[in-house]
Amino acid sequence: MSSRQITFAAAQLGPNQLNDSRESVLSRMRSLLDKAVSQSPPAQVVVFTELAFTTFFPRHFIPDDRELKSYFEFESPDHPIDQSPNVKPFFDHVKKLGIDVYVGYAEAWTEGKTPEYYNSAVYYSGRLRKVLAKYRKVHLPGVFEPFPESGATQQLEKRYFKNGNRFDAFRVPGLVEDTMKATTPNAPDPTDCHGRGDPVFGMLICNDRRWPEGWRAYGLQGTEVVLCGYNTTAYAPQLLGSDLYEAKPLTREEAEQEVFFHNRLSLTANSYMNACFSVNVAKAGEEDGHPLIAGTCIVDPKGYVIAEAQTKEDEIVSATLDLRKCRAGKTKTFDLGRHRRLEAYGLLLQRAGVEEPPLLA
Repeated sequence: MSSRQITFAAAQLGPNQLNDSRESVLSRMRSLLDKAVSQSPPAQVVVFTELAFTTFFPRHFIPDDRELKSYFEFESPDHPIDQSPNVKPFFDHVKKLGIDVYVGYAEAWTEGKTPEYYNSAVYYSGRLRKVLAKYRKVHLPGVFEPFPESGATQQLEKRYFKNGNRFDAFRVPGLVEDTMKATTPNAPDPTDCHGRGDPVFGMLICNDRRWPEGWRAYGLQGTEVVLCGYNTTAYAPQLLGSDLYEAKPLTREEAEQEVFFHNRLSLTANSYMNACFSVNVAKAGEEDGHPLIAGTCIVDPKGYVIAEAQTKEDEIVSATLDLRKCRAGKTKTFDLGRHRRLEAYGLLLQRAGVEEPPLLA
């Protein structure tokens, strides 16, 4: 079997403040791209975070429609993201370097009469000069109405965004050599082609990483690498809740440690249970007076963290991943075709919320 090694760079960002200009943010991102390709071996794919081009504006109640729209990139079938004036310099640099990127942003889709607003990410090929895949965040956290408490950490994604509704894996050409194609002469049975075609990627955004449904959807498509960017608050009692039976509320330090633990747990467990690598990238540090966790990391198909960030600032975390290492889990413990029992899973699609069994007499 040919080598299936790909070098990824996770481009962690420090905070983007409300008063930071787009130009200053793009300059930092271009510097991270340059750093990623100047290392040895150079990165082939650079993964950025959720809403990378701006501050995490859903933490603010923004009643002014014009101000709110200033955070979005307006797209249409004839006007893709790489032509949006706010971010075109970033994609021009990606094309100049000839690399691939995952990057998250606020999308305003304008195909119809009324724009649709999403928390989105694209996989963009600088080599091919086009978007290969787009993902729209499915699991939007938070609330629609802002919390009334003074100083509360807001999470208004349900107010500003529409839910995505698809987990579509996709193949990326040109990253590894000697891959099997649909036109390969005497191609074997399709199941014998698993792990031999162009690499299979999937995308998630932030809160999606906590929900196993998306990961399993990608597992069922043979995904070898999941890419995920996030902005995760380190302290938000109104959002994360508190244990009513604890003697006292968690301190800020304790809360951050717990959020960090749950972040790591979500990434390692789901990578293991779907026998895939994952590249997970934070926006970190104190943004607009609100702390964000870091924890940028690359996880292997056995659930081990193989590279991770050391700061809460702009930082490149790199690893060369051999996608052949996905095969053991996909053909043994998590051979889904042999071991899954569809007849037992009906409840998973029949019910969204919790219904306890009837009370006993």
